[in-house]
Amino acid sequence: MVAANRHVKIAERVSTRLKLKQLRLLVAVAERSSILHAAQDLNISQPAATKLIKDLEIDFGVRLFDRTNRGAIPTTFGEALVRHGKLILAQVYHAAQELDDLNEGSGGRVVVGTLLAASAWLLPAAIKAMCEDRPNVTIAVRDGTNDVLMPALSAGDVDLVVGRLPEFRHRKDLAQIRLLEEEVCIVARAGHALARQDKVEFADLVDRPWILQPPETSLRRQFEKAFFDRDLTPPVAAVESVSFLTNRELLMRTDMLGVFPYHVVAPEVARGDLAILPCKVDLSGRAVGVTYRRAGGLSPAAQAFLAVLRETAAGAAPPTLQ
Repeated sequence: MVAANRHVKIAERVSTRLKLKQLRLLVAVAERSSILHAAQDLNISQPAATKLIKDLEIDFGVRLFDRTNRGAIPTTFGEALVRHGKLILAQVYHAAQELDDLNEGSGGRVVVGTLLAASAWLLPAAIKAMCEDRPNVTIAVRDGTNDVLMPALSAGDVDLVVGRLPEFRHRKDLAQIRLLEEEVCIVARAGHALARQDKVEFADLVDRPWILQPPETSLRRQFEKAFFDRDLTPPVAAVESVSFLTNRELLMRTDMLGVFPYHVVAPEVARGDLAILPCKVDLSGRAVGVTYRRAGGLSPAAQAFLAVLRETAAGAAPPTLQ
């Protein structure tokens, strides 16, 4: 009861004193590791910035930053408040965007994080449809892996993440929608020795040079599990990359192998630049979908883009293996 009363008193005090400028400064200091540089970014003096941070520490009754030889580093309390501060600022931005949308009709901005599974077919098709339906909406695309994009999503820096669904459906702050199932295949350059065989076993793949996604990706973990399930040691990646342009060139110019969703490499296979190895790759959890924050909802523009994503996935199937 005492702790609850203390929380209420802090919340009442902060709600009457907290300024958005303090939250912007808090986030800027955390990102820049410097009160001076954060103050310059916000066009205020360093003494004024120091006082704003000190006032926050007094109001919440905790130390928010440690001054070290690496600069101003957030404490555990600081990291928590920065996380909430980003969400508050994102909500203010969404509120402003919603009012602007209502005023202008169909404008707005959507920040979409994309993974490999979505970047080749689903996302471009949805963006095309969105641009035709709402030409005044700006769509910003951020490439990355789940370990980068999901924290950005939780912090409010990204509105939606589209791609292979991550393996944490228990997280209450994030919602997921399955859009389609992907087929996975192993590819090599056209004319590769393994591509000329009638059948390739997993044991034939262990000692080959590979281009693989980073270890933190779902596809990499599931690919390695397929080898463990066969009592085999997974291949060691000669190259780790999520850049398909880089991967494609390496595959075509070397004897390296790669594992990809089929619709990602379908154009290269159709042109004869790459070949699919005759090896059945049956990986579990191949759902491609969209992840977004439950709290705060989506802006009107983001809601419209989510609807377009669902329509795109339902209306036209991606290329499939024959």
